[in-house]
Amino acid sequence: MRLGWDEIRRRAKAFAIEWKDAHYEKGETQTFYNEFFEIFGIRRKQVAIYEQRVKLLNDRHGFIDLFWPGTLLVEQKSSRLDLGKAQGQALDYVEGIHPTLQPRWVLTCDFQTWVLLDLDNGAELRFRLADLHKHITAFDFMLGRKVTFETQASVTIKAAELMGKLHDALKDSGYVGHDLEQLLVRLLFCLFADDTGIFQPKDIFLQLIENDTKPDGSDAGRVLNDLFDVLDTPENRRQSTLQAELNAFPYVNGALFSGRLRTPHFTAAMRDHLMDAARHDWSPVSPAIFGSLFQSVMGAKERRAKGAHYTTEANILKVIGPLFLDNLKSELATLKLRKTGREKALLEFQAKLTRLTFFDPACGCGNFLVIAYRELRRLELECLKALYGDQQIDAALLSRVTVDQFYGIEFEEFPARIAEVAMWMMDHIANNEINEAFRLNYARIPLKDSAHILHADALETDWGALLPPERCGFVMGNPPFVGAKLQTERQRAQVRRIAGLGGSGGTLDYVAAWFIKSGQYLQANRRIGIAFVATNSLTQGEQAAQLWPILFDRWGLEIAFAHRAFSWGSEARGKAHVHVVIIGLAHRDNEPVEKRLFSYPDIKGEPVETTHGALTAYLFDAKGVANRHLVVVETTRPLSTRPTVAFGNMPNDDGNLILSPQERADLGSCPMTWCRFAGVATAIFRQGRVDHAAMGGSVTRGSSLNCETLSSVM
Repeated sequence: MRLGWDEIRRRAKAFAIEWKDAHYEKGETQTFYNEFFEIFGIRRKQVAIYEQRVKLLNDRHGFIDLFWPGTLLVEQKSSRLDLGKAQGQALDYVEGIHPTLQPRWVLTCDFQTWVLLDLDNGAELRFRLADLHKHITAFDFMLGRKVTFETQASVTIKAAELMGKLHDALKDSGYVGHDLEQLLVRLLFCLFADDTGIFQPKDIFLQLIENDTKPDGSDAGRVLNDLFDVLDTPENRRQSTLQAELNAFPYVNGALFSGRLRTPHFTAAMRDHLMDAARHDWSPVSPAIFGSLFQSVMGAKERRAKGAHYTTEANILKVIGPLFLDNLKSELATLKLRKTGREKALLEFQAKLTRLTFFDPACGCGNFLVIAYRELRRLELECLKALYGDQQIDAALLSRVTVDQFYGIEFEEFPARIAEVAMWMMDHIANNEINEAFRLNYARIPLKDSAHILHADALETDWGALLPPERCGFVMGNPPFVGAKLQTERQRAQVRRIAGLGGSGGTLDYVAAWFIKSGQYLQANRRIGIAFVATNSLTQGEQAAQLWPILFDRWGLEIAFAHRAFSWGSEARGKAHVHVVIIGLAHRDNEPVEKRLFSYPDIKGEPVETTHGALTAYLFDAKGVANRHLVVVETTRPLSTRPTVAFGNMPNDDGNLILSPQERADLGSCPMTWCRFAGVATAIFRQGRVDHAAMGGSVTRGSSLNCETLSSVM
């Protein structure tokens, strides 16, 4: 039976501590590697041999320190010897090995420094013995899997794509709707649990599909439904006749596996897709960016219609850093340096973390909530390390921060359920970090706490019914963008009602409704901090004039921090490319003295931070501005004596002003200037109609505009 990664990491850390002073090749190598193999539950002599003789060029011979045919070659040196030369020596040995036995991996090591080389792709990993537990998954081949040194993001995107293939195959077969979405969410949990120690032993889900379903996939759906029933049933209530392969799975709880799904009828190809996903190593997969799963199964057209732009981890940190995280980190750093009352202060800091609550009213797949939870747990862990060092303490008394401090609203059911699972995934990862720090074996299974994710329309929901504002600490997120001219009638009506602008409701983007509703929510608790990602249109032109008087004057808000426009990145398939701003708000009764402003000299680069006494709605320093709330408002009376321009220069002429190359050449030979042409053309097109009076009745809609026609009206 294979060990789970939790246990393997603990063994690796203990191994590193035991051998921290090792340095002598001849006297310690064999014991060193015998114990290294034991980290993975492998008896070295069953797979590898020491001092394997190998023939080199010129009829010379050498001896490989450790050789695992077809898998691993180790060249061991005493400390402070040149590992570069050792690797060259190892590669010479590889050339002398029969091609069918040549290893894929070469390890050169002086006990304290390790260099692992993948001969298939040339990737090299270098680390210190003390960090072995951090890089132990690089030795996944010890357990029979082939790995590459991929980044966490690339591993996560690959996992999402594998799930996307299964989704597409099931959808094409007619298995759609709620059942399909629930099936994928349940499989997501199983795949993650199979590689991260939630399921023990490792790979039991993979083995269930591989060994207990037919190659044609005909019984895969039934087996999955049976498994879901087992995961939803406590061990003491299961039938005594339940087959051992199913009974080995733990009770999960959390309502994730409650309710019977319509049985999916798999084909051989569908089973293969599931097997590919199960063979993928999910241990490095980041729940924080697994929203790419949702994006990977949405078409670009649907994604644009819903305004869904997947948020990268880096961009999430731009929101939550100034909102709350930076202050908490600074507070903890100060407490750790205290000379008196340190323990009491640290315990109170941990208690403070447990009282914080976080609300994302457009949570999607939960990316903001997951990152915020991860960072809160890391702060708590740092606090606990400061209190207890690395002594072993009852795990139940350690961590008090839980997922039930997090709340969200999501319009679509599928991402709402993914958000719940992603929070459990991150909870398990955070528990593993505590295990490593305090040498524990701690897991919150069966699931007891759960994030509060409401499947509903946030703009039609009473936020206080989900999380009373008196209990809320921070409101954050990335609401749907949807420009004013792209909104549905329902969306436009929602914005009109929430903004209370009357008439047509103005030209606000959909995201503005979240700012306004947050301002109203904050009135019952003026200590709440707010931060949203938004279109940069909210800080420009007519939208600024409509939105900011509501936020400034109606709700008493001020800009606490902001990121000026920058290029928005996405790690999802079919990336969204937009320019956005991030705006943090606080009630003026609770606003910070210094407002932080992040500017981007390179719109795709890193920001430069400055601090200011106040910021305007246009995200500029308000110093020297008589009224920091001043915005340029719309007026019905022109300042100029010239005729009124009804629409401006938006290309809204149904193509009548688009010139062919020949027409442009003809126009270029005219005595009039381009500037005059643009001015006349704009003046004679009013509200999308040709002004026949101005044109002397000589031009009809759709006719070409040539020099003679324009000259007649200039």
